[in-house]
Amino acid sequence: MSASFVVWNLFSPLATRIQEMYGLTTIEKSVLVAAPVLLGSVLRIPMGIYTDRFGGKKTFAATMLFLIVPLLLASAASSYGMLLLCAVLAGMGGTTFAVSLTYVSRWYSPERQGFILGLAGLGNLGVAASSFLAPILVDRYGLDATFRILAVMITVVAAIFVLGAKEMPKQGAVRTFRQSMSVLRHRTTWYLSIYYFLTFGGFVAFSVYLPTLLKELFDMPATEAGLRTAAFVLVATLIRPLGGWLADRIGSGKVLTIVFGGIVLSSLAIGAALHHLTAFGLCCLVTGALLGLGNGAVFQMVPKVSSGNTGAVTGIVGAAGGVGGFFPPIVLGMIENATGTFAGGFVLLALFACLCLTIHYAAKKMKTAGRAAAA
Repeated sequence: MSASFVVWNLFSPLATRIQEMYGLTTIEKSVLVAAPVLLGSVLRIPMGIYTDRFGGKKTFAATMLFLIVPLLLASAASSYGMLLLCAVLAGMGGTTFAVSLTYVSRWYSPERQGFILGLAGLGNLGVAASSFLAPILVDRYGLDATFRILAVMITVVAAIFVLGAKEMPKQGAVRTFRQSMSVLRHRTTWYLSIYYFLTFGGFVAFSVYLPTLLKELFDMPATEAGLRTAAFVLVATLIRPLGGWLADRIGSGKVLTIVFGGIVLSSLAIGAALHHLTAFGLCCLVTGALLGLGNGAVFQMVPKVSSGNTGAVTGIVGAAGGVGGFFPPIVLGMIENATGTFAGGFVLLALFACLCLTIHYAAKKMKTAGRAAAA
């Protein structure tokens, strides 16, 4: 998953260089950054279902081999349009999230799902690796060669996976697509999708747009911006297993209450610190930690929604999270163009966190009332 996420996030740390090469507007650059997120989000739903149906090993290997195509095409691209197409196709790297978590969850008991799925989520470190290494590779070897180097990398990783991994255990009869999508009837599926829209969507949005923010706000060089973005990704990713572990121990509800409330405060703090580098960096790291805890807590609940349909739930919730990462870069670009500042975008983030907190309390109240009625 880490190798696939390197490809998925590749256009984010390179966006400023590509903008300079082709004279792109802020909106065009934002679309280039957001494009891989869209495909990598929407296709998580069928990829999770295919993993349940055909097996994680086959699906994972096929997806990694597919990523060779956009990398080689990008190495020969000579226009913004072609690079945008390659960015969209590179979004397939993001679908491996649904494949990976479905694959891993089959091997462990329900009481360990939070921590184990949190560990699986460490595949997000590929985003950090991409943010840090891509600018260095481009400085040393050039843009076209960087794409070819990563094509070789994903080929080697796919070969190692095929030779060393086992197919996941089967769980019951193979379900049709319609049967798999029946998880949409569960109210919990929708709640988790909204929560993950915030937590993972926020993680993705910061990961892909932070280099642009650092450049626009502080005129930071691409290499330094990539290093700082990698630090954000490391914090948000490494703390994710702790979120799952805490959810196993004290309940995901308590963890998410803290997360949503914390994001309201931290996002407003970011909006107030847009011209102070140290404060801005600290607020981003705090927000990253909260988002990581939330990611772990949300996915602790996923395997409990529908037994034998984990791939479908993972795909739907994962897709919601990915889509949550698609819109903010574009919205931030539009807000900055219209107002001259990014502050409004962080106010919107705080408002959405308030909405999640409200839904969370309402769902908890409904659940308590249901138990009382049943008693």
